[in-house]
Amino acid sequence: MSSGKVEGMADPVSAKRELEVAPSAAGPLAEAIAIMARLRGPDGCPWDREQTFDSIKRHTLEETYEVFDAIERRAWPDLKDELGDLLLQVLFYAQIAAEAGHFTIQDVATNLNAKLIRRHPHIFGDAVATDANAVLRNWEQIKQSEKKACATALPSMLDDIPRTMPATLEAGKLGSRAAKVGFDWPDADGLFDKLQEEIGELRAELKPSSDSQSRTAIEAEFGDLLFTAVNLARHLKVDPESALRATNAKFRSRFAAMESAAGGRDALAASTPSELDLLWNQAKNAASEPQRP
Repeated sequence: MSSGKVEGMADPVSAKRELEVAPSAAGPLAEAIAIMARLRGPDGCPWDREQTFDSIKRHTLEETYEVFDAIERRAWPDLKDELGDLLLQVLFYAQIAAEAGHFTIQDVATNLNAKLIRRHPHIFGDAVATDANAVLRNWEQIKQSEKKACATALPSMLDDIPRTMPATLEAGKLGSRAAKVGFDWPDADGLFDKLQEEIGELRAELKPSSDSQSRTAIEAEFGDLLFTAVNLARHLKVDPESALRATNAKFRSRFAAMESAAGGRDALAASTPSELDLLWNQAKNAASEPQRP
């Protein structure tokens, strides 16, 4: 298969001809489940049959970011397609799990339905939640009760935060979880001070005279700086991932304007530092000017 993307696994039209499930009777979701089973079947797609949990998981993160991108661009037809690609990940995992005897897609849906009902007692029970904050408090209390009821208790309250998630998301979740036991800055002011402290520690590691200077120490201090910035974002109620993605998009736009103003990438590469600064400021100023009707 030429494409590494999971969405390129098979031609849905060709697969549909092989199905015995009638779409009109079973519905499109049941049809999708049947297609996935067919692709993984003995006479199915060779590429799909070779895949494992580990080989597919990197595509899941890719598809998730493509969903983010479609939402940020307000590209609703694209979002429909990307949500389909993300759903495919769920179907793929469930099919592999079913083949191994772990669980089925029906088990996944049953578990989700029970969780949604259990964690919304203000809708499906007698609990009262008058605003979103109350809902979140109830959700967290129920979640903690469920964990205590498990046969195997986690040795740390941070252990269920996956280390494999994007680092900014992991840092935010770690800070938020620690804050639940009071281990947090009381307000954003303390984090601004902490940022300056971390910048100072990073600068100290960069001094040529520093006996302890090493790439490991520099990386560690830079990590501390980023962790503090993410927790500042949490206090400011800013999603750091979304904020950085917006800045990335802004940089793309301004850099493209620089290329255009310079006369192309070769001309841009031949520009002096002062010329590059001038082009950047022009692009920045042009972006901040209100559009004329």
